Amino acid sequence: MTRRRERELIERALAGDRAAAGEFIRHHQGSLYAYILRLSGRPEMAEDVVQDAFVRALTNLDRFDFRFRFSTWLFTIAKRLYVNACQKHKPAYDSEIVGGWADGVDGSPESPTITDEIATNAKVAIDRALMTLSEEQREVVVLFHQLDWPIAQIASYLSMPEGTVKSHLHRGRQRMRRFLEADASALKHVQEVLR
Repeated sequence: MTRRRERELIERALAGDRAAAGEFIRHHQGSLYAYILRLSGRPEMAEDVVQDAFVRALTNLDRFDFRFRFSTWLFTIAKRLYVNACQKHKPAYDSEIVGGWADGVDGSPESPTITDEIATNAKVAIDRALMTLSEEQREVVVLFHQLDWPIAQIASYLSMPEGTVKSHLHRGRQRMRRFLEADASALKHVQEVLR
């Protein structure tokens, strides 16, 4: 979404246009849910946090600063809500629900059941590797690889220098690689998807 379109929708939403607010929700819901799900590992927590984030963002839309991207503001609200929720509940990880890592399994000559099993096994292995990272590393890896955010945007969002973001990304990848290489079964599952 362009900044011009973003500003237009915000102004319309502030004037009470529900369609504009709905467009914001539709545009950001999937990526925000995926982000919080990857951080928490809990679908029910991710749903609650995303819903609360949209309610807070739309309720406080008059406080939005047009110098920034709406997505950055929304993700910041969601991250704060996630941190608050973590203080109340220790997250439990459910890797069966997590998706998005093995979307490129199309074109396999194998049956859909086998292909689904291969993709699920790879997702579980990658998710286990992802959960070995520190919270900062995991957040950077998810923002960069899953949400395709550029380093500069991640740095701005996390209020850290670009070099620190690159360092977290590099160390996170290394730690995931070491985890996968130490677990032959997990490595095999990931390699099956990459073929």
